Amino acid sequence: MFIKLVKQASFLLLPCLILIAPPNASAQKKKKDYTPLVNPFVGTGGHGHTFPGATVPFGMVQLSPDTRLEGWDGCSGYHYSDTTVYGFSHTHLSGVGIPDYCDILFMPTVGVPRLQNTDYRSGFKKVNEVASPGYYKTTLDKYNVEVELTATQRAGLHQYTYPSTNQANIIIDLKHRDKVLNSWIEVVNDHEIRGFRQSESWAKNQYVYFHAKFSKPFKTYGIASNDVIQQGKQRLDGTNIKMFIQFDDPKEVLVKVGISSVSAEGALKNLDAEIKDFDFKQVQKQAKASWNTELSKIDVEGGSPPAPQGQQNMNNPYGYGYNNAPKRSAPVVDYGKVKQTIFYTALYHTMMAPNIYNDVDGQYRGLDGQVHTAQGFNYYTVFSLWDTFRAEHPLLALIDKKRTLDFIKTFLAMYDQTKVLPVWPLASDETFCMIGNHAIPVIVDAYSKGIRDFDAGKALEAMKASTSRNQFGLASYNQKGLVMGDEENESVSKTLEYAYDDWCIAQMAKMMDKPQDYTTYIKRSQYWKNVYNNQNGFMQARVNGSWYTPFEPTEVNNNYTEGNAWQYSFFVPQDVEGLATAMGGMQKFEIKLDELFTTKAALSGREQSDITGLIGQYAHGNEPSHHMAYLYNFTADPEKTQVVVNNIMRTQYSNKPDGLAGNEDCGQMSAWYVMSALGLYNIAPGQQQFQVGLPQFEKTVINLENGKKFTVLNSGTAVSLSNTYLQGMNFNKKPYSKLFIDYKDIADGGEFELFTGRLPNKLFVQELEKPVSQVTDSLIVPNPCFISTAQTFKQQIFVAMNCADPAAKIYYTMDGSLPTNRSNSYTNPIALYGTTTLRAIAIKNGVSSFVNTGTFTLLKGNNKISLTNKYLRNYAAAGDEALIDGLYGTSNWRMGNNWQGYQNNDLEAIVDMGQVKTVKQVSLTTLQDTRAWIVFPKEVQYSVSDDGRTYRQLVTVKTKVGVDSMSPQTKAFTATLNTKARYIKVIAKQYGPLPQWHESKGSPSYIFADEISIQ
Repeated sequence: MFIKLVKQASFLLLPCLILIAPPNASAQKKKKDYTPLVNPFVGTGGHGHTFPGATVPFGMVQLSPDTRLEGWDGCSGYHYSDTTVYGFSHTHLSGVGIPDYCDILFMPTVGVPRLQNTDYRSGFKKVNEVASPGYYKTTLDKYNVEVELTATQRAGLHQYTYPSTNQANIIIDLKHRDKVLNSWIEVVNDHEIRGFRQSESWAKNQYVYFHAKFSKPFKTYGIASNDVIQQGKQRLDGTNIKMFIQFDDPKEVLVKVGISSVSAEGALKNLDAEIKDFDFKQVQKQAKASWNTELSKIDVEGGSPPAPQGQQNMNNPYGYGYNNAPKRSAPVVDYGKVKQTIFYTALYHTMMAPNIYNDVDGQYRGLDGQVHTAQGFNYYTVFSLWDTFRAEHPLLALIDKKRTLDFIKTFLAMYDQTKVLPVWPLASDETFCMIGNHAIPVIVDAYSKGIRDFDAGKALEAMKASTSRNQFGLASYNQKGLVMGDEENESVSKTLEYAYDDWCIAQMAKMMDKPQDYTTYIKRSQYWKNVYNNQNGFMQARVNGSWYTPFEPTEVNNNYTEGNAWQYSFFVPQDVEGLATAMGGMQKFEIKLDELFTTKAALSGREQSDITGLIGQYAHGNEPSHHMAYLYNFTADPEKTQVVVNNIMRTQYSNKPDGLAGNEDCGQMSAWYVMSALGLYNIAPGQQQFQVGLPQFEKTVINLENGKKFTVLNSGTAVSLSNTYLQGMNFNKKPYSKLFIDYKDIADGGEFELFTGRLPNKLFVQELEKPVSQVTDSLIVPNPCFISTAQTFKQQIFVAMNCADPAAKIYYTMDGSLPTNRSNSYTNPIALYGTTTLRAIAIKNGVSSFVNTGTFTLLKGNNKISLTNKYLRNYAAAGDEALIDGLYGTSNWRMGNNWQGYQNNDLEAIVDMGQVKTVKQVSLTTLQDTRAWIVFPKEVQYSVSDDGRTYRQLVTVKTKVGVDSMSPQTKAFTATLNTKARYIKVIAKQYGPLPQWHESKGSPSYIFADEISIQ
C-alpha cells in the first residue's frame, strides 16, 4: 500500500516538477545553434576572395590556409580551386580586391626540414577540408599530418597530429607573401618563440609581432637568414628570416600564437589573456559560442517555397542537392535550410571585418605610426568604407550599436592622428584606396539612429576638414561645383560620391542645429547636377568646360570608378526625385531604370574584373549598383522593386564556393543580402527610412540590443522561386500604407507583416505612400556647358552652350573677365577664329551657377598624320590626330583624354608637314607607369623623307629609365635632326613582356604616347 501510494504520488508530482523547473534551464535546452547554417567556403571560389579559416567576430586573428601566393584571385591567400597549401598564417582579408596580410606562416612537415615554400608545401584534398565558424581542419597529404585551427580575438590555436616520426617539424616563414622591410625571430626557451615582421604591400608599413607557445618541448631548431641556417643562433634579424623547430615523435602538438601591432610583449599579453592552456576543444567551443551570440541577433524561420507540382527536379538556383536523375531518385531539397544557410553565411561574412586592432591593454599602432592607447573603446582597422557604408554599417547600426560606437571613436582617433577621416585604413596605414569620404555617412547614420555617445562637434569638424582638403579632386569640386575630368581621374564618380557625403554633413548639421553648415552642405549635395548631361540622360565627365567625348554609356573608362555611365547615372540616393526631374519626370526615370536592367548592350572599354553579376547593365558584383533595385519604390510601379530584388537574390547568391557575384568586400556583398532578405534596405544611410522590399522568410526576428524585438512576417504565399508581389501590409496588426518604414518604428519593436502573392496588386501598391528624399532647400543652378568636339582647331569653329536647367539664362565673356548678368547673353553658337578663353555662367531667379571655363586653341601649320599600327580603342585619346593636336597629358594618365595606347605592336607614325621644311628637332612624349603595364619604349627611331616613299633613318634615342622605376612619369624622346624634309617617320619600339618580378610577369606591356613635337 505504501509503495502504491508513492508511485501514485510520483505520477502526480512529475508535471509539477517540470512546471517549476528553473526558466534558465529550459532556455538553455532551447538555445539555437546557428553555426551549422554557416558555410565558410561560400565566396572562396569565383571572385569572392573570402577565406575559410578560423576567426571570431571582428577578430584580430584570421587563422587560415594559404593556397595562393599571387594574382587577383589570391587576394585572401586562398582559392577553392587550389589543391596545394603553403601553410597557415594568422591574418587574412575577407573579399578585398588587392592582396595583403597572410602574416606569420606556420607549416607542419615531416622529415628533413625544408625552408623553400616550393619544398615544404603540400597537396590536400577537398574531401578532407572542414570549416565552420571558428574552426578549420584539413590533412596534409605529403606528410599525413592532420591540421586543426581555432582562434580567439587576438590569438590563434593550431593542433597538429603527426604520424609516428622522429622528425616532426614546424616551419615558420616570415618572408611569406608580401615584401619584408624588417623582421626578426628569437627562441625564448624550448617551449616558446617570438618574432616580428614589418612589411610593405597594400599597407605600406605594417607591423606584426607574435609570441608562440608549444604544448611540448622541441628537441632542436634552426634559424635561417636568406635560407641558410645560422648555427647556434638564438635570434636573427633581416628581410628573409625563417626557422624550423623539430619534435621527436610528438604524436600531437598544439601551438598557440598571439599577435600585436605594438610589441612582442603585447603579443604575449594577448596570448596569455585569451588562451590560458592548450585545451583545443575549449577554445573552439568559445569561438563557436561567440559566433552564436552574434548570429542570434537575427532569427529566421522558413524560406522554403512550395515546389510546383511535377517539378520537384527543377533546376536549383541555390546550389543544394538537385541533380539530373529521374524523379524517383531526385533528392528532396529543404529549400528553407538552403536559404537559411545562404542567409547566415552572409550574416557571418558581415562580421569578418572591421578587425579589432588594440591589444588587451588598449595599446595599438595608429595611422601616424605611433603607439597610442584606446581609452574606453576598442580601436579597429580594415574599413572598406567605399563598400560598407552602403549596407554593412547600416546593418551593424541596427544590431550592434556598441561596436558601431567604437568604429566612430576609431574614426575620430584616426582624425586626431592624420587630420582627416579615414578612407580605407589597413593595419597602421591609410591606403586612400577607392574614393569619397565615406566615414561620414557611417557617423551620420549612427547619429541619426541614436548612437551619440561621442564628440559630435569634433565629428562635424572632422567631416568639414575631410571635404575641404586639396586632394583627390576636392579642390576642383569646391571651386567649380564638380570634379573636372581634365583635373582628376574618376571625376564623375568622385563628384557624385562627394555630393552624397555632403548631403550627409547637411543632415548632421541639421540634427545639431547648425543652420549655416546645413545651408552650405545642402547646396554642395546638389553638385551632381553639374555632371548630368540632360541631352543624353547620363552622368558624363567634363573636360575644358565641355562634355567628354567620345561618349558611350557602356564604356568602362577612367572617368568612373570601377564602372561606366550606366552604373553611376543612378547614384543620387540623396535626391531621387531631383534626378527624376532632371531626366524628364518620374515616368522617364522609370523607363531609364527598365533599360538599365534589360538592355542587351555589352560592356565596352577597358576590361574591369570588378564589374560582375550583370543584369542588363546593372552590376551586382560591384557596389555602386547596390541601391538601384529599390529606386522603383519612387515610381508608379513599385512592384518592380520586388521583382528585381527577388531576381538578384535568386541569381547572384548561392550556397556554393562561387556563391557571390563579386568581391565580398569586407561584408558589403553579404550585407546587401541580409538587409534585402529582411525586406528592408536603406538606400541613403544618414536618413531614417528603410525601403520596403521582399522578405525572404516566413518569419524574421531582429533581437534588438534594447531588449525589444522587431518581427517581419511574410504571410500568405511563401517566397517563390519566381516573381512574388506585395499584396498588403500590417504594422502591429493595423493596416500599413507606406513603401518605407522609419528606424524609430523598428527600434521600438513591433510586428511588420507583409502579404505576398503570385500576381501584382496594382491597386494596392499605387495607393502606398512613396519614400521621400527630395532636396528642396537652397537649390543650385547647374553649370552651363560648352558643346564642342575639340580643344584645338585649325580653322574657324563654333561653340554652342546649354544648361541642364532650361529655365536658366546663360551669360559669357571672351576677354578673360568673370561673367555676370550684365555680360553677353548667350543666344546662338559663338564663332571662334583664334585662341580664345570662354567663361560662362547660368542664372535663374537670381541664383548663379559656378563659372564654366574653356580654352580653345588655334593650331599653327597644317600637319597631317598617318598611323601604320592602330592605337587601342580603349586608349584612343582624341582619335587619329591625337599625337599632333597640341595637347599634352600628365603623369596621371587616368585624367583627361590625351594619352594614346599601343600594345603588342610598335607605335609607327608618319607626319606630313605639307612641304619640305627645315627641321631642327623632333620629340615624342611617352609615359611610364610600370604597375599599370605602361613602360617607356626601348627606343624611338626617327627617319625623314622628301617624297614619302624613301626614308633616311637619322637618329635613334634609347630610354635611360629602367622598367623598375615605378613612379608614374613622362619622358620626351628628343632628337636633334638639323635637316630638311617633308615627312617624319616616328617608330617607338615596345619594351615587350613584363619582367619576371612583375605581378603580371610575361604580359605584354603598353606604349602610351601623347604628342609628336616638331621644331
